[in-house]
Amino acid sequence: MPRLQQMRSSIATTVLALLFLSGCQLVRNSTLSPKPEAGTIQVTIKVPEELVARDMQVIYRSTKCTTTYRSMLDWEKRTRDNYAGLHLQPVRRPGTDLYEATLAVNGGGACRWRLSNAIFGVSYRDPSKFGSDVKLGAGGGLIVMFDESASAHGGPNFKASISAEGVASVKQNYYPWLHERFLGGDRKSISLTTDADIFIRFRAPNARAVHFEPIFHPQFLVRSIGPKVKRKGESTVFFYPDGSHSTESRTEPSFKKLEAMRQAAEARL
Repeated sequence: MPRLQQMRSSIATTVLALLFLSGCQLVRNSTLSPKPEAGTIQVTIKVPEELVARDMQVIYRSTKCTTTYRSMLDWEKRTRDNYAGLHLQPVRRPGTDLYEATLAVNGGGACRWRLSNAIFGVSYRDPSKFGSDVKLGAGGGLIVMFDESASAHGGPNFKASISAEGVASVKQNYYPWLHERFLGGDRKSISLTTDADIFIRFRAPNARAVHFEPIFHPQFLVRSIGPKVKRKGESTVFFYPDGSHSTESRTEPSFKKLEAMRQAAEARL
């Protein structure tokens, strides 16, 4: 989706060195001196069978190494912190559906890099299941902010769940959403829809572990067809698993409707 691509492109692409434990790769770079003894954060993702863990985007911030720029509002010079990030594939724990990565809080180096936020999640393992021309869409993402700064994708906090032991835990329902669009070029995509935006966001400044458990309901597929012409009165039509169809005030399916359909079906069992 163009919206998701724009968000992804906003993330820093500079690759830093960082010591990742639990079977992850050690990358060397003279600008970074990781200090795992100063603290680490364990990330665990419980991945449903039909989904796959996405690459993590890990962002570090430096208050020492800054950038000077001119404001677009008044053209005055301002200073901001520097950010840098890397991509990491979580490692599967043998014999389980758990994927893990351990992040060093202190990135070290001359800039004194500190962990700022991490972006990760799940997506459909095989979109071709819905047709050879179906591509991966949006959804299934999580942004955890470990400091006071905003994430690369901005937006407000969505939820926070931190225990006294510093464990941030998120359990979220997801439904498959197959969408066909025509404006801007024909395209079919399979997304994961829930009651949040593309990303669930929360702040966890004291967390030392993050657990993410997406609960997937593949049997409750919602389909949608976008308008073929751009004119007043034309909108996307959603077809729900109970046979009903409707337009929605937002551009995503109604999570409340999907939840009600699933709960009603489960009550009949």
